[in-house]
Amino acid sequence: MSTDELAADLTRQTENSPRELLTRTFFFLCAGLSIVTTASIVILLVTEAAKFFTITAPLMGVTGPTASIVDFLTGTTWQINSEQFGVLALVTSTLMITIGSAVIAIPLGVATAIYLSEYASNQARSVLKPALEILAGVPTVVYGFFALIYITPALSTIIPQIGTFNMLSASIVVGIMIIPMVASISEDAMSAVPDELRQAGYGMGATKFDVATGVVVPASLSGIFSSFILALSRAIGETMAVTVAAGSRAQFLNPLNPASYLEGALPMTAAMVQLLTGDITGGGLAYRSLFAIGLVLFAITLIMNIISDLVAQRYREEY
Repeated sequence: MSTDELAADLTRQTENSPRELLTRTFFFLCAGLSIVTTASIVILLVTEAAKFFTITAPLMGVTGPTASIVDFLTGTTWQINSEQFGVLALVTSTLMITIGSAVIAIPLGVATAIYLSEYASNQARSVLKPALEILAGVPTVVYGFFALIYITPALSTIIPQIGTFNMLSASIVVGIMIIPMVASISEDAMSAVPDELRQAGYGMGATKFDVATGVVVPASLSGIFSSFILALSRAIGETMAVTVAAGSRAQFLNPLNPASYLEGALPMTAAMVQLLTGDITGGGLAYRSLFAIGLVLFAITLIMNIISDLVAQRYREEY
């Protein structure tokens, strides 16, 4: 028997052993459970949201009041009592939180990752990285109260016209909250860059800063961009921090207008909490709007993740 045949025979025996079969079955069940869970969530959102819209509600056996899908997607007024369900009032607030937190987290997170990867000693990195990741373990409701009690009063000394509940304070605290995600994933991507590339840069007379910004960052761009998308997806889905800090009044604001950040608004996640904690009838129109908001939120996050995968594949470097 040749060496290749012997290796193939041993591999076959190992794969068919009871222990190997048990292990493969266990991991297959874990993978299948994750798929079933995801599919169940999607089916729940789609079926319950369908009961909310006029065009699909009869197919779901709903005979009560419904809402127009066009008014829902294009309306700018969200008033439960008057049955005005314009989701753009909530989407723009969520978009403001995302933009504001990105302005805080992306530069600070990347700068932190560059320091940990290129400048910090092994001893400093072993202390600073776990300390940074502690921020991710703080309960989000604590971040909300931190924004309300500390950040907003500090901002009011600089901007007297700012409201007690405002989008600026909520954006800052969400930005602080997602810095560990940007920094940790970006630092892992930078650490994976081969040292040969760094040495080549130094050999051409480049400084450490030049190597970090001109060699390491471009080489790890796909990982860095993925950290941005994951962090912003977390910002979009953040609930308790924005519920406490942003306020509870739904209004349509311009995300590109800096003055809009001084006002309070109602992001999508906070609106869902408000609906769940209010006096709404189970199975009623307001209750069904929960699932319509959730479906929009799911669609936005899914699109961001797809874009992240496309960009990561486009700029992925293989060494």
